[in-house]
Amino acid sequence: MKILLTTLNSKYVHSNLALKYLYTVVAGEYSDVEVREFTINHEPTYIYTELMRANYDIVCFSCYIWNIEQIKDLACNLKKARPELKIVLGGPEVSGDGPTFMLENPWVDYVLYGEGEYSFFRLCQVFQMAGEEERTPSEEELMSVPGLIYRHEGTVYVNGQMNEMDFNLIPFPYSVLDCKPDQVVYYESTRGCPFGCTYCLSAMDRRVRPKSIDVVKSELGYFLYKKVMQVKFIDRTFNYDRERARELFRYLMENDNGVTNFHFEICGDLLDKETLDLLKGARKGLFQFEIGIQSANPPTLEAVGRKENVYPILYNVEQLMKMGNIHIHVDLIAGLPYETYELFGRSFNKVYALGADALQLGFLKVLAGTPIYDERERHGIVYRDRAPYEVISTDYMTAEELAKLHMIENMVEIYHNRGGFKTVLGYMIANHGEGPFGFFEALATYYYEQDFQHRNRKKEDQYRILRKFACAKGWDVDALLGEDLADFFNEDEQKRFYRKGWEVTP
Repeated sequence: MKILLTTLNSKYVHSNLALKYLYTVVAGEYSDVEVREFTINHEPTYIYTELMRANYDIVCFSCYIWNIEQIKDLACNLKKARPELKIVLGGPEVSGDGPTFMLENPWVDYVLYGEGEYSFFRLCQVFQMAGEEERTPSEEELMSVPGLIYRHEGTVYVNGQMNEMDFNLIPFPYSVLDCKPDQVVYYESTRGCPFGCTYCLSAMDRRVRPKSIDVVKSELGYFLYKKVMQVKFIDRTFNYDRERARELFRYLMENDNGVTNFHFEICGDLLDKETLDLLKGARKGLFQFEIGIQSANPPTLEAVGRKENVYPILYNVEQLMKMGNIHIHVDLIAGLPYETYELFGRSFNKVYALGADALQLGFLKVLAGTPIYDERERHGIVYRDRAPYEVISTDYMTAEELAKLHMIENMVEIYHNRGGFKTVLGYMIANHGEGPFGFFEALATYYYEQDFQHRNRKKEDQYRILRKFACAKGWDVDALLGEDLADFFNEDEQKRFYRKGWEVTP
C-alpha cells in the first residue's frame, strides 16, 4: 500500500505543517508513506506526470483556498487515468461542508475533517487491513474512523469527530522530517483562538489548547540549533496569554543564534508595558509581528466580532515602530460590513500613519462555515463562486469601488511594502494634500491610465514611473529619488540605472 501525502503550496519557500503531522503519526507503523510538496506555480502536467509515474495506491491532498481549484482538476484527472486510485482530501477547504463537496465531486473517495492526526492513523490501519486481504474497506471499518466522510453504495456518510487530543502527545514533526534551510519552517505552540472574528474559520471554536511551555522551549531550541532561516508560528493569537508570550520571547532572546527570525501573529491591544519593555532588548531581525487591525471603523469592528476601540492597537503599534528592532506587518480587510469606500480610506489613513514596514490591503473572503457566510445576504455581500471566494460588492461598497481598491493595493505593494521609496513617498504624500489614501488612489489612477500594469516590471522601472507621475504633478523629486536609489542599490547598480535614463515604456 503506497500512500502519498501532498499539496500545492503558494510558493516554494512555504511548506505544509499539516502533512508533516500526519506523516509523523504513521511513520513508525507504515514504511510506504511519502510526503511530496509542489507549488501552484508548477506546470499541471509536471505534477500529474510525477504522481502517475510513482504509481501510488492512495493520494492525500491538503486543501486550501489558494490551491483547491488546481487540486480539483489534478485529482479528477488522476482518477480518470487510474480509477482504482483512492483520493483522500483534508484541510479547511473541504472541512466546512464535506458532504456537499463529495456529492459535487464524484472522484473524491474520502474526506477527513477536523483534527486529522488520529483520524489519518486509523484510516491507514483500515487501508492496511483491507489491502492485506485484497478487498475494499468494509462499512464497519470505515465507521470506525473519526472525522471521516465516505461513500458506501452511492450514499455519503459522515462520522462524528473524536474528542480533541492532548496537544502535547502529538509528535514533533521535525523529529523525523528535516528542516530545509531555504524554506520557512511552520510551527504551532497552540491550537484554537479565544476570539470570534466572524470572517474567520477559527470563530467556530474559541478554545485555546497550548503545548506545555517546556515542550515548546525544547522544540524551539531545535530550530535554534539548526539555524533555520525563519520559524513562522501559525498560532492564531500568540500573545493571548501575556505571561506565556513573555516567557517565550525571553527564551528566544536569551538563546538567540544571530540568524533565525521568528514570525508571530499577535493581538495588538494585548501588548502591555512589561512586554514592550522586554521586546526593546531583542536583536533587530529576531522577531517579526503580524497585527490584524482590519478596520478603524467602530460599527464595522462590532459587526465582525472585534473590539470597537481601535486606538489601543494603534498606540501599541506606534510604540513597536519607535523601538525600530521588530519588523511590523499590519493588515486591513476591504469589504467588511458597514465600511464604505470613504470610510475605508479613513481606516487606511490611520493605519498607514503608523509607519509599519508592510501594510497588507486584503479583501474579505466569504468562507463556508464562518458566521459572516451566514450573514452574507443581510449585508448584500456578493462574492466569487470559486476559491478564494473574494468579495465582489456589498451594500456599502460597489464592485467598481472594490476594483479600484485592488489597483490601490497594487500601488501599496509596489511602492510601500517592497521598500526603496521611503524618502520620496514621504515628500509626495505630504505635498499631495489628500492623505496617504488619496495619494495612492491618484497614483493608481495614473499608473493604470498609462497602461503600466500590463506586465511585470523591474524595480528600476518603478522609480521611473514614480518620477513621471511626479512630473505630471509638477514636483521635482530627482534629488529624493537619488537618495532612495542610493539606499536601495549598490554603486554599480546605480550607474547602470542612470546610464539608461528616466524613460519608461508602457
